[in-house]
Amino acid sequence: MHKKTFVAAAVGLGLVTLSACGSPQGQGRADTKTVTLVSHDSWAVSKSVLADFEKRSGYKVRVLKDGDAGQAVNKAILTKDDPQGDVLFGVDNTLLSRALDNGLFQPYTAKGLDKVGAPYRLDGAKHRVTPVDYGDICVNYDKAYFAEHHLTPPQSYADLAKPEYRNLLVTENAATASPGLGFLLGSAAQFGDKGWQDYWKKLKANGVKVVDGWEQAYYQEFSGSSEGKKAGGDRPLVVSYASSPPAEVIYAKKRPATAPTGVATGTCFRQIEFAGLLSNAKNPEGAKAFLDFLVSKEFQEDMPLNMFVYPVVAGAKVPADFTKYGPAAQHPEVMAPEKIAANRDQWVRSWTSLVLK
Repeated sequence: MHKKTFVAAAVGLGLVTLSACGSPQGQGRADTKTVTLVSHDSWAVSKSVLADFEKRSGYKVRVLKDGDAGQAVNKAILTKDDPQGDVLFGVDNTLLSRALDNGLFQPYTAKGLDKVGAPYRLDGAKHRVTPVDYGDICVNYDKAYFAEHHLTPPQSYADLAKPEYRNLLVTENAATASPGLGFLLGSAAQFGDKGWQDYWKKLKANGVKVVDGWEQAYYQEFSGSSEGKKAGGDRPLVVSYASSPPAEVIYAKKRPATAPTGVATGTCFRQIEFAGLLSNAKNPEGAKAFLDFLVSKEFQEDMPLNMFVYPVVAGAKVPADFTKYGPAAQHPEVMAPEKIAANRDQWVRSWTSLVLK
């Protein structure tokens, strides 16, 4: 992924992977009463909500989880002629063009799509994907560290390159992890096509640490997470999500009065996730019913505390804890899908050469 949920640690212990549990291609997939969802690792839904869908629709849901969003998309592209499932969930705006350019999805207009906000409908009138959720990739900070050192936490991308934050930031590899890619795109949106490279030169000189994925960054390197503290993490700044602080509160053994971590609100990049009906799906009717379910009010209101993302459907309520400890960014950086498509691969190559070599 995209390991953006805190339940990912628990979910990860029982992952159903494509290699372990996927049926051999072309076999055992003719069951029209089963709809198969392919997703990144962080898919989660309340049992009762999923049971409601199964009872109402008559379809059983089978879930195949396959690592990071990038992995899931790449595997789906490789198997698109004989897909492992019917629906793919978890392709986001940073990877959307890759999926669409490879003909991964067939069009379907989900029932209830009219209640999804226009800013989330990035495929316009083609409806090859259905928007499901959004969140913000942002730098999180360890409140205790900054209080102890009488330091003001950074609030902007530019702040992170200042000498007082030397050797404090850990981020994910932009080539291997969705949050790392989002942070790169956010810096490109902030500083421009050429300016972002100068910015990353400054970050590198200022001691930024790069690790493979979100779990390593957040659970091992970041001093502000409960797991990071136990692991001896010594970086008080991490690229994570605006929704990470409420998770620290909700999943704490002893619930704190306030979140132990905060968000540098000027370092956010808006991420939108989609689901789509896979081309050559064995059960397209089941897939369509499932896509309708994903934009139903029941699923949208269940989603925040399961996947720590925000609903895209107008009127869907967000839990009070979620809004109190992790409000969505007010002015996140955004980038048009066409611009991401035109530049992403080259930017990642340049970033790799600049930062990792």
